[in-house]
Amino acid sequence: MSLSTPPPENTKTPPIDFEAITRLFAAAEAAGRYFLFEYEVYDLLRASGAETPPATRLLPKGSRPSDADLTALPGDRVVLKIVSPAIVHKSDVGGVRIVPNTPEKVRSAWRRMMSEVPEAYAAVMERNPTLAVADYLGLEGERLRQAVSRDIKGVLMARFMPPDSEAFGNEMIVGIRFTREFGMIISAGLGGTDTELYAERFRKGQAVVAAATALTDGEAFFDLFRGTISYRKLAGLTRGQRRIVTDEQLVECFAAFIAMANHYSPVNPTAPYVIDTLEINPFAFTDYLMVPLDGLCRFSRPGTRSVPRPYWKIRRLLRPGIIALIGVSASRVNFGRIILNNILAAGFPADRIRIIRPGITVLEGVRCVPDIGALDVKPDLLVIAVGSDQVPDLVDLIIERDAAHTVMLIPGGLGETRESVQRAEQVTAAVQRAHRSPSGGPIFLGGNCLGVVSHPGRYDTLFIPDAKLSRRWEVRKRNAAFVSQSGAFMITRLSKRPELDPAYMISVGNQNDLTLGDMMHYLKTDPDIDVIAVYAEGFKDLDGLDFTRALREAVASGKDVILYKAGRTPEGKSATSGHTASLAGDYMVCESCIRQAGGIPAQTFPQFEDLLMLAQRLHGKRINGNRLAALSGAGFEAVGMADNIQSDDYAMTLARFTPVTVDRMAALLTAKGLDRLVEVGNPMDINPGADDEAHILAVRHLAEDPNVDAVVVGLDPLSPAMRTLATCESGRYNFDAPGSIAFELPRQVDALDKPVVGVVDAGRLYDPLVDALVEKGMAVFRSSDRAVRALALYIEGRLTAERIRHGALRPGRDKPDPVI
Repeated sequence: MSLSTPPPENTKTPPIDFEAITRLFAAAEAAGRYFLFEYEVYDLLRASGAETPPATRLLPKGSRPSDADLTALPGDRVVLKIVSPAIVHKSDVGGVRIVPNTPEKVRSAWRRMMSEVPEAYAAVMERNPTLAVADYLGLEGERLRQAVSRDIKGVLMARFMPPDSEAFGNEMIVGIRFTREFGMIISAGLGGTDTELYAERFRKGQAVVAAATALTDGEAFFDLFRGTISYRKLAGLTRGQRRIVTDEQLVECFAAFIAMANHYSPVNPTAPYVIDTLEINPFAFTDYLMVPLDGLCRFSRPGTRSVPRPYWKIRRLLRPGIIALIGVSASRVNFGRIILNNILAAGFPADRIRIIRPGITVLEGVRCVPDIGALDVKPDLLVIAVGSDQVPDLVDLIIERDAAHTVMLIPGGLGETRESVQRAEQVTAAVQRAHRSPSGGPIFLGGNCLGVVSHPGRYDTLFIPDAKLSRRWEVRKRNAAFVSQSGAFMITRLSKRPELDPAYMISVGNQNDLTLGDMMHYLKTDPDIDVIAVYAEGFKDLDGLDFTRALREAVASGKDVILYKAGRTPEGKSATSGHTASLAGDYMVCESCIRQAGGIPAQTFPQFEDLLMLAQRLHGKRINGNRLAALSGAGFEAVGMADNIQSDDYAMTLARFTPVTVDRMAALLTAKGLDRLVEVGNPMDINPGADDEAHILAVRHLAEDPNVDAVVVGLDPLSPAMRTLATCESGRYNFDAPGSIAFELPRQVDALDKPVVGVVDAGRLYDPLVDALVEKGMAVFRSSDRAVRALALYIEGRLTAERIRHGALRPGRDKPDPVI
């Protein structure tokens, strides 16, 4: 599978002189540095097709420029900037000054800066040592000042171009950078010295937006940028503002940065260099010209790329014909023995299992062999449940003898701790060598893998006893796959919400070989899977990009993808690094990439559960829009529904019913004697006097309205008019009677092509009602606010996915992998 993507054919990309840019990098490298000075960044911009990099002249340290040199730039003022590889925020230390364009003023300011800036920068580092670069660590006082002064190359004199406006929001930052997980990223937004503050304080997507350059183009990224405050200011869409740049200029700028990112990218096999960071902060605007006022660029040589895994062998892992196990105890119930018991309990035939254990011939009706070499058949799946210290030798033996198609590594101690890193690297190196062979060698799931439950494969290798986590093995339609980097997260969700019951539960563990991206690539082509739910703590190098590409293709083929990404705070990143050996990346980048690919990010664990449940039950429903009908017999519930239709992540509207629907609802209220108590509206409180039939008919009337896209209905379990109890002495409130909501509503909802979600906001007494509705396939929540939030997020995701299906996968980009 190739990670390189050619640029989209319809991108408005200016002509870029890549040879000139490469020469800039080569010259810097020859000088012993992997960064460009600011004036070299402007040369890079010129080579990229930019029209207005400022005219500059370097005043080197120790030189004696003439008066003509000092006044070589046009204008009555010039900008002087300190040039140092260590000083990034120049203005904070007096490293940027605007002075009259005369020899005396320029010479005076130049000399003053050469003297004062080292003192100011040294003082900043002494006040806050965490700001010191590596070369200055341990230095203080005069030694520190001298070190700073030594690294200053001179002062850059640049033409002063006054901006059209100095108001807030009239500067823009644009940058590209390499990220370990998602490759090259482009970002743009509010620029200037307070960029970080804007990004921190403004609502999501308002200050800065980002995208993976391999998955976007200039126009697509511009569409994303249009939602920012920065665009509204630049386009003159706010009060008192006027437009200061054209949309075409912005598209061209973004396209050029994306093209440079994709050319100097680690996923481009011919890239001579990799751009680690290229940032212009800010672009200012004068007379419809985009003027870069500062820039930085760091680059590196490309590293080695990992060998692609033959991920199509995952089919053998999930639907094995033969399973073998190592680590099964004959005398005690260890992990291996629990796994054997669970495989048999799932219905996998004993005659298609082999136990590798010397000294016995049969255990639990399963044939035993003394060692790997004694296997009479090559297993599709070999489960290893021994101590981690034995794993490297076992892996070498399996590869040497080509002893299995796929291997599941249950043991931990393969990269989660510092002490186990070397062992994990030994295993990974052996597996990588095997993948270079013509057959690709075996694939390995784990280590630190809790196991897999495969209903299509009729097996269960979780080392959790059935008494601790019940399983359901009845044959029925299951349309979801649950892939989790944390096995504990996976089984905890299923323990709390057994109704989720996916077709596959896959714990990928440390990803010593198979990655989250590999799993997504395989599952995107599985015709029996409609929903893919993923819990991720960290992606392997560039696997976030690979995962996102596969996700986009899964969405384009009609699947729903739900993702919870852990490690979104500095503290969370630290925690995930010690758990399942993950390396958490930039959460903002991850969420942005997932959304743009059509996935639905969950913000909390309960939200992840809710979205997975909705996707399983509503996947086949038609989503036309985001117009909601809210119905309840409790006023607080109806108001709560209306209060939760909008957030940073979604926006729903309350539907305006057609006259036909209003008449039908009014007739229903009259027939039930509620017309003097209730008016037709949205949200609609139909009063506690509404019985089961009133709820059922109201749902049908609302769902049949062409102006309604979804219905949330409170089922009013405490109402004396409703049959919502499993048992009561009189039998009056039992829901086992014909016509009750427990019997009739699921049948009605199933027949509708629009999503309908029920709410049972009450205590444990009403758990049987919820169980009965859920068992019949209804989506049910225990509070109205949670129901509306989850439904709104799901609908937002479905609508985004629909747009992707009609606009993604254009010729020349993101071509799907062949089905193998």
